[in-house]
Amino acid sequence: MPLKALDYESLNENVKKVQYAVRGELYLRASELQKEGKKIIFTNVGNPHALGQKPLTFPRQVVALCQAPFLLDDPNVGLLFPADAISRAKHYLSITSGGLGAYSDSRGIPGVRKEVAEFIEKRDGYPSDPELIYLTDGASKGVMQILNAIIRGEGDGILVPVPQYPLYSAAISLFGGSLVPYYLEETANWGLDVNNLRQSVAQARANGITVRAMVIINPGNPTGQCLSEANLREILNFCYHESLVLLGDEVYQQNIYQDERPFISSRKVLMGMGLPISKEVQLVSFHTVSKGYWGECGQRGGYFEMTNIPPKTVDEIYKIASIALSPNVPAQIFMGLMVNPPKPGDISYEQFIRESKGILESLRRRARIMTDGFNSCRNVVCNFTEGAMYSFPQIRLPPRAIEAAQRAGKVADVFYCLKLLEATGISTVPGSGFGQKEGVFHLRTTILPAEEDMPAIMDSFKKFNDEFMDQYEDQRGYSRM
Repeated sequence: MPLKALDYESLNENVKKVQYAVRGELYLRASELQKEGKKIIFTNVGNPHALGQKPLTFPRQVVALCQAPFLLDDPNVGLLFPADAISRAKHYLSITSGGLGAYSDSRGIPGVRKEVAEFIEKRDGYPSDPELIYLTDGASKGVMQILNAIIRGEGDGILVPVPQYPLYSAAISLFGGSLVPYYLEETANWGLDVNNLRQSVAQARANGITVRAMVIINPGNPTGQCLSEANLREILNFCYHESLVLLGDEVYQQNIYQDERPFISSRKVLMGMGLPISKEVQLVSFHTVSKGYWGECGQRGGYFEMTNIPPKTVDEIYKIASIALSPNVPAQIFMGLMVNPPKPGDISYEQFIRESKGILESLRRRARIMTDGFNSCRNVVCNFTEGAMYSFPQIRLPPRAIEAAQRAGKVADVFYCLKLLEATGISTVPGSGFGQKEGVFHLRTTILPAEEDMPAIMDSFKKFNDEFMDQYEDQRGYSRM
């Protein structure tokens, strides 16, 4: 009998090439163990509310009223909701055509895009055009739209930092392109060396690949570093001379846990570099409501902003966005609230500041607890998490552990992470899922478990790691499987 279109053997080969470690083997095993009744701590994905973070009150109040507008007609609504939440809900309902149940413009609600433009102008000090801002179902959808527009075939390469967030490797595979890695330097706190970029481009070209774009993740995922202004200038200069589009993944811009290197947007640096660079480098920047102190991952709200993209190309991207008709409308309202939160003097301002500061200050403490905890463990070294939501410790695995992994048919850090999961219930992601230098092993974990649980989690990790190293280090003279 001939193969059918959805038989595995006849599927699109690009689909088969896709790998996504964040929801890969470790996550599936963790889900199995959870079904069997084992307590699992899912630190494999940056999903704050799943690990106990409480939603911010004000945005949920506004969206609740938008979802149930009949509440606005209730004479007691003022007893249940603050006046500023009521007025914001009325505002958003007035700028949606038919409320939250109706399609919006394929680019997103014009009034929300205007709020995003005003946020960007306030952040960077340069005007932003709402017509060049598209609202999306999370930043991931925006990244995929842009990569789809750039990649024409396997001869097209995208420069991606390694370690990288697997969205990029997966999407590039799906669209039939080639990932061109540039390696971040762990010993320099995951710094970026422009000479490394040049080598990566030269090697790709020698292999017949046309490098068309460069991705930066700032603050870094999984590595947690913040790029300095000087580094961003180097990157933008490089993109100018190599005619590359810069894709600025800036979804963690609110997640900063030190004062030495604040977040600076790629666009702000680009605009400050003056002619010709400020008018020549093509830049697409991404942001989301999923991260920061909001953590609204399930709402799927995001945006991208295009800088120096020709009008005809903008039209083509609009056409592609139109195929899906409309981004998720409630998520668009979350995005409006994120970029335009309560202001001093508003009824909800004090509560909003108290809640958001509480989350960010706790994350800063958790970043320190986790880094110090990893660095106290045998054969583990970890750079401080300057930003984002992750810790990416290097695990110096003994040769006997690597041999045991090979016998088990596993990559060495997958072997370690599976053992960690079975022993402690801590679900992480092996470093091999993000890319790493040959012979070097890591794991990625979020810093999101509740602050009061963090010491016990790190104690549990340390106990496991000590026992693992006892079992596999050479001086023991034996190996227990």
